[in-house]
Amino acid sequence: MALDLAKMKAKLQESESGGRSKSDNVWWKPQEGDQEIRLIPTDDGDPFKVFHFHYNLGEGARGGVLCPKRQFGDNCPICDFASKLWQEGTDDSKKMAKSLFVRQRFFTPVVVRGEEASGVRIWGYGKTIYETLLGLVLNPDYGDITHVDSGVDFTLTYTLPKSKGAFPQTNLVPKRKSSALAKTKGEINKMLETVPVIESLFQRKSPADVKAILESFLNPIDGPMVEDAGVSSVDEAIRELSA
Repeated sequence: MALDLAKMKAKLQESESGGRSKSDNVWWKPQEGDQEIRLIPTDDGDPFKVFHFHYNLGEGARGGVLCPKRQFGDNCPICDFASKLWQEGTDDSKKMAKSLFVRQRFFTPVVVRGEEASGVRIWGYGKTIYETLLGLVLNPDYGDITHVDSGVDFTLTYTLPKSKGAFPQTNLVPKRKSSALAKTKGEINKMLETVPVIESLFQRKSPADVKAILESFLNPIDGPMVEDAGVSSVDEAIRELSA
């Protein structure tokens, strides 16, 4: 039986992204300047999803790797390794540890005004925006900002960094007046039926799989990244650091 090249391509994309779907139809990223968006409710009543990732693990995990410990309560070889690096106490070891520490990322389904034909997409953002959104939800003047009949649109202003090492800035301002998600109930229902299940867009990796990703990062084909070239596994690296 011949190989399914489409499946092979999907596997490669999954590996490169750390298990994150790379479909252009699913993910939305703000463009520089102003855009209007509407946050979409989810069936479980929680459209503000929190995920925990490890980044900076090389080309094999460019989209990050879900942390088995923080996300699922399993053991995490990356957390263990980063902790040992930090305990070593050198400037270099602490720098590397910081790059491997778990990071939070937040995701919400949105519709971009003027781009409704593109459907409901997933927007990923940081902790500041997350806390802003929760603050609005808990503010009685706003309440359920995702409500399909009485929610609000937002003006999102995205500013690219002006200097090397700086980060892009996102400013989110709710509209003063509430509005419906769409003009008709039929349009609203169609949007709600096509909300991506965010949890399904990321692959859960076992501790063994995560360990293999870390070992591949520490020992790339062109030579190990750890200082001691004799270290060939995560376990050995941790023992070396502990010693």
